[in-house]
Amino acid sequence: MNLIIGFVITVGCIIGGYMAMGGYVALLMQPFELVVIGGAGVGSFIMANPMKVLKDSGKAIGEIFRNAVPKEKAYLEVLGVLYSLMRDLRTKSRNEIEAHIDNPAESPIFQSAPTVLKDTELTSFICDYVRLIIIGNARSHEIEALMDEEIETILHDRMKPYHSIQSMGDAFPALGIIAAVLGVIKAMSHINESPEVLGGLIGAALVGTMLGIFLSYCLCNPIVSQIKVVRTKQHRLYIIVKQTLLAYMNGSVPQVALEYGRKTISSSDRPSIDSVEQEMMKPGGDTKAA
Repeated sequence: MNLIIGFVITVGCIIGGYMAMGGYVALLMQPFELVVIGGAGVGSFIMANPMKVLKDSGKAIGEIFRNAVPKEKAYLEVLGVLYSLMRDLRTKSRNEIEAHIDNPAESPIFQSAPTVLKDTELTSFICDYVRLIIIGNARSHEIEALMDEEIETILHDRMKPYHSIQSMGDAFPALGIIAAVLGVIKAMSHINESPEVLGGLIGAALVGTMLGIFLSYCLCNPIVSQIKVVRTKQHRLYIIVKQTLLAYMNGSVPQVALEYGRKTISSSDRPSIDSVEQEMMKPGGDTKAA
């Protein structure tokens, strides 16, 4: 919503200021300049990125309009799943725990957390490291190093749309110059026309420069900034898992280990201790069992 409101304000101020100076809005209506700049930008974007990144870029743009950041429910479900798994690690046999992590879709623990189960990458991340804990040979600092590497790789992949769209945005001013030069070439072909006609052609050519700068700084930059915010908040879930499991491996009881994970959440989004305790008391997460 902020993106739309900000865009409307930006366009309104630009057009309004131009009209207040006595400019003619009709002169700004140069669809073919937009075709040259936009088409060249999108074409370069397609050439520079594999299909997977193109699809993920469309997904990332959709996420910013839906504001698809983790809500309190998502944080609570992650903490609830971790608590149930840590509790079972203390009280149940290896085979019983493996039943949950080998087939999370059939596990009551994961079924009680549909937000987590829907995110297959996060679910795999949790299951993989619980499996390493079950094996029991790895030390906590070794697990931490491995987690850091994987988390960095996941973040790198998730930020590919950010970098690819930013690169396209950085190219728009130069593409605007190309459109302006083409417009000047067109104007020069009418050099014998009256000053009024020639002035209109030159003005239309300069619109290309303006459009290139506008698309870069007033459209692409806000979009990539929002993509970074949304993807970074989504990535926070992996940090929660990391800190919680490491605290458990270092000897903390499940309730205390959850605090290590909860404290990594931004204070504005962090669920209260009472909310976490209520989540642990749901079926499959009874604190008495710990």
